[in-house]
Amino acid sequence: MPSHLDALRMIPVALIRLLLVVVMREVGENTYDASSKLLPQYDFVIIGGGSAGGVLASRLSEIGDWQILLLEAGGTPPPESYVPGFNQLLILGDADWKFYTTKQKNSFNGFTDNRIPYPRGKTIGGCSVLNSMFYVRGNRRDFDNWEAMGNPGWGYRDVLRYFKKFEDYRGKVTKETASFHGFGGPQTIENKRWRTKVSDGFLKAGKQLGYRIVDPSDPDQIASRPNLHVVLNAHVTQIVFENKRAVGVRFQHRGKSKAVFAKREVILSAGAIGSPQLLMLSGVGPANHLRYHGIPVVADVPGVGQNLNDHPYMTGFPWTIKNGSSFHILDIASPKTIQDYVHYRTGRLTTSISIEGYAWPMSEVGDPYWPEVQIAFLPFTVGDDYGLITSHVLGIKNEVYQQYFRNLVGMEGISIGLFLCRPKSRGTVTLNSADPFEAPLIDTNYFDHPDDMVAFIRGMRFALKLGSMPALKEDFEARFHDQPLPGCTHEWPLSDKYLECYARSLTGTTYHPSGTCKMGPASDPYSVVDEYLKLRHVSGLRVVDASIMPLVTSGNTNSPSIMIGEKASDMIKQDWGAPIMPLGY
Repeated sequence: MPSHLDALRMIPVALIRLLLVVVMREVGENTYDASSKLLPQYDFVIIGGGSAGGVLASRLSEIGDWQILLLEAGGTPPPESYVPGFNQLLILGDADWKFYTTKQKNSFNGFTDNRIPYPRGKTIGGCSVLNSMFYVRGNRRDFDNWEAMGNPGWGYRDVLRYFKKFEDYRGKVTKETASFHGFGGPQTIENKRWRTKVSDGFLKAGKQLGYRIVDPSDPDQIASRPNLHVVLNAHVTQIVFENKRAVGVRFQHRGKSKAVFAKREVILSAGAIGSPQLLMLSGVGPANHLRYHGIPVVADVPGVGQNLNDHPYMTGFPWTIKNGSSFHILDIASPKTIQDYVHYRTGRLTTSISIEGYAWPMSEVGDPYWPEVQIAFLPFTVGDDYGLITSHVLGIKNEVYQQYFRNLVGMEGISIGLFLCRPKSRGTVTLNSADPFEAPLIDTNYFDHPDDMVAFIRGMRFALKLGSMPALKEDFEARFHDQPLPGCTHEWPLSDKYLECYARSLTGTTYHPSGTCKMGPASDPYSVVDEYLKLRHVSGLRVVDASIMPLVTSGNTNSPSIMIGEKASDMIKQDWGAPIMPLGY
């Protein structure tokens, strides 16, 4: 009988077998790269083919008289991205920008060099190719708060129609919930196809705490139309301005410098890291910072790269549970798992192998229905995979893995983590140099504001309480991994001081950066765009992606990013006198 290590060595062979099938059946030949027929000028040039940029390209190309160009720095999604269960394998791969944060003083103590990988999608589809495929709109209070901050038209009643517009919900509905969903849109949203047995214990534990069960879910797409050109591997290096009007872009494509121009607008959808970086490289941003790097100032816009919002995410308290209840990394190499997916599209590979469920406990401070934290339930522990994948992707120090997680190797378990929904701390994205091919400096600045840690500890205590519920403790024999965390052994176990130390050691990112091109009124000196997403102090340029969020939403950000793209496409059409397609088109 093969050992566990022998089985681990078999995984690449199993993956290759599966990928060959997937490539033949699903990927096919790339037919939408228009680099061979590039025009010198388009009506709209969109920078970035991620969730928001893809929506814009699709919606603007509905107007047959408009010529649209979408420039994407990455290539086609790698074949393994077509298999939902392989999402973690894409991080730090070719479809990732491979960014890292700067060293931190207040966090990341358990991560190598006190910094963490900061994955961002570098492929058509952007971060939606890398993410865990959870569909979460956020709390209605998030959007009402955006409007209250001086952004008319962005309240929940206004944005709800745009969520519904792109949705094609195929999950279970009742008379009470049918009105919450959209049907017939371009994005399929469905319930998880497969989940572990212990996830039922998670839901039951929530019920035992007095909570009701609600829902999240899936990814996105780009249309193919003759007036839409898509150029892959096109790394935009500069937005071209004439008299403070954006008139085109310069980009590198297959070793050559190229330029293309826009009759109407340039639209920047490069994400919360890429958008501020490109603006600053093009001369739009804090003037002193630009001059420091020798970049001529087109417009002094102090807020560019400021206001970085992200959800600090604690990797998760680990519990061991009885065998046959959760997930084990070796399972993805089993012949049955592969056969189920290849032939029947069933089994554990039909869904992302990461978080299986979310919970939003009522806030103990302020509005109880505007949660402070989001609880994440994972059907494995960091120690589950012999240190081959999870700890590497997260960037956990080897000594922390060896001393804290290693004795969980090969054991079935669960992790209950959390992220802070509405952090008060703010980070920054700044230039490392004027070189457009050099990664920017990403300073997350987690836990800088003292209120964040206080709220986070409240959430940690809720996670511990949830794990101790009979639905998990008795039904699944859940046993808390109470070994002291290295670096925190000087604190009394599970005291507030210990939990703070734990949080500062093992809290990383939830991959939800936003806010670095903040939407706000002219009276806000750090606002970068107005409510129409037009960049301040220049013309012919909008920013359309998660960077415009004044505050990050209380949940995963992929769905709100798509909503931003939908709403922006209608605003652009309205400004240029084009018809707007109705809901459900």
